[in-house]
Amino acid sequence: MQKLRVAAAVLALGTLAACGSGSTGAGETGKGTPKTLTYWASNQGPSIEADKEILTPELKKFEQQTGIKVELEVVPWADLLNRILAATTSGRGPDVLNIGNTWSTSLQATGALLPWDAAAFGKIGGKDRFVDSALASAGAEGQDPAAVPLYSMAYALYYHKKAFADAGIDKPPATWDELVAAGKKLSTGGKWGLGVEGSNLSNNIHQVFVLAKQHGADFFDASGKPAFTSDGAVAAVKQYIDFMATDKIVAPGNAEYAQNQSLQDFAKGDTAMILWQTAATTLESHGMKPEEWGVAPVPVPSGAPGTGQNINSMVAGINLAVFKNSDNLDGALQFVKFMTGDEEQKILNKTYGSIPPVKTAQQDAAFNTPDLAVLRDTLATSAAALPRVPEESQFETAVGTAVKELFADAAQGREITTELVKERLTKAQQQMPTK
Repeated sequence: MQKLRVAAAVLALGTLAACGSGSTGAGETGKGTPKTLTYWASNQGPSIEADKEILTPELKKFEQQTGIKVELEVVPWADLLNRILAATTSGRGPDVLNIGNTWSTSLQATGALLPWDAAAFGKIGGKDRFVDSALASAGAEGQDPAAVPLYSMAYALYYHKKAFADAGIDKPPATWDELVAAGKKLSTGGKWGLGVEGSNLSNNIHQVFVLAKQHGADFFDASGKPAFTSDGAVAAVKQYIDFMATDKIVAPGNAEYAQNQSLQDFAKGDTAMILWQTAATTLESHGMKPEEWGVAPVPVPSGAPGTGQNINSMVAGINLAVFKNSDNLDGALQFVKFMTGDEEQKILNKTYGSIPPVKTAQQDAAFNTPDLAVLRDTLATSAAALPRVPEESQFETAVGTAVKELFADAAQGREITTELVKERLTKAQQQMPTK
């Protein structure tokens, strides 16, 4: 609830955040361009320490090129949104920060982030360098983006080849009925068919958003008002919880799982399938070899992935934003230019197993692997952006928590009825700010 209260307060305060200082650099130099930037990076790798090891040499490279030192903090996902919202209210945040692309519109509404107008884009090489679908998740429709795309991702079905072979399953499931049938064959001997992360609010949202699309629904109506209790939204949440409650293909302990715990089970062979975005780097860090897993599109109700009810991923990714109250805006823009340059895009996205949102960097052969080919095709043909509404971050908290509570109920053996799901989603909708 703390996250929701802070978010509501931020949106009410609006542009009051545009005061104060985001960098300590000016105090060091006294005049001219500050020689220090603060950068909050999201946890993209298997651990905070791994991210520091990955990013530190790249930031040193930027310092050598510009003379500007970057003070790095890698922030866990569980803390990132709260930290950002607190920074927008206090006016004391970093100069540059990573944000989940789904938060772009909510954070844009605070007035704390630098708008990326034509002049700002001109300083980093131009807006047309970026893939359109990535830019579409960088802010509210009809406004200048609030951030610049940094890493692009999509969801896929990762499956354990040995587990499939041992169970006599010769191909990955293409529909949900096939996934449940495969999951039941694989859920035996202390092992489970599918892994979820019931305490991971963002992941909960990503999964039920896609399922809602497949049920012909959304969590907001055409006017931008919450529609959490529509038949399609309720059916989507129930379908997701039923993988544990009814289908019995998810371990009850997954109700308590947070970030990356289901990947650990998958790497150990305790779980045969996971629905994840760009998992390769983390799986390798847990000892898996790329030939041990396969990647396929996330299942759909019937047929093949595509537009309409066969959407099978949200448009996932990380954006790079600048606090407009930074006392080193020139340095911040230089840093964004560096991080979105072709060379850094190739280095960072190769390392993280993601896809460059910069068109020219995408052409590198490293992004034509079988894994990434599935993700690229998904982004191009069957992914949809989460609702681009100012209340998006509150939606993630409220509905993500409702899903978490329902998983806890399922783990304890409680029957998950349509009425119970609707009751929890009604409670979530009541927590949303009124317009």
